[in-house]
Amino acid sequence: MKQMNLLSLNNIYFSYEKKLCDSYLLNDINISINCGDFITILGPNGSGKTTLLKLMSGLLHPQKGEVLFNNKKLKSFSRKETAKKIGYVPQSTLSVFPFSVYEIVLMGRTPYLGIGGFEENIDKKKINEALDLVEISHLKNKGINEVSGGEAQRAFIARALVQEPEIILLDEPNAHLDIKHQISIFELFKKFNIEKGIGIVAVSHDLNLAGNYSRRTVLMKEGQIVRDGINKDILTSENINFVFEVNAETYINNEAVSVHIKSGLN
Repeated sequence: MKQMNLLSLNNIYFSYEKKLCDSYLLNDINISINCGDFITILGPNGSGKTTLLKLMSGLLHPQKGEVLFNNKKLKSFSRKETAKKIGYVPQSTLSVFPFSVYEIVLMGRTPYLGIGGFEENIDKKKINEALDLVEISHLKNKGINEVSGGEAQRAFIARALVQEPEIILLDEPNAHLDIKHQISIFELFKKFNIEKGIGIVAVSHDLNLAGNYSRRTVLMKEGQIVRDGINKDILTSENINFVFEVNAETYINNEAVSVHIKSGLN
């Protein structure tokens, strides 16, 4: 059965310079994300992972190539339309304004709010459900800058959940989380992916979380996608050695892949 294509990046070239140039940060990027995909993007620092995620979200636009959502140019969508389709969780969760945790999550309901921008009972219900799912209901009245980095990260994940998007993009969602909450958050992503069919694309540095939770891995190096496929085909010793310049061993158990880094390459 052919999978339905949700988000496509075709022949993408991108630079933070506003005009066409000879040197691009991202070069000839081609990737398609299907309904229900759970993808982890891995690569060394500076390989372009965060920039790629921002292009997928519509926060950035390429100098060359096109980004399509359901075969329609993403840049043609209004911000409200985009927010109903794509949830984005940034790496940094610092806020210059003293919003409460509840208010941060409420922002995810903005595309659905009625006249005056006031939340209704359905919005409150969805917000409280999301806060429960990420285990921070007890913090909802605290300021977002008063909670820990991991708790703030979970608030922004809850914000993305209440958008009810077709796809959620996450930039290092486990970066500020302790081990328990890294596992619980990825379990939550897997649950939403399987039960609700929400596409998940996560940038991470954790090869083992990728190998155990996502079904597809994308490897990036020097602004290019160098490998893309199911975990057991991509998370191999050879590929990891090539991309990360380390000696690695991998172990496959059913569909899960575990990675053991032995040392750096000599």
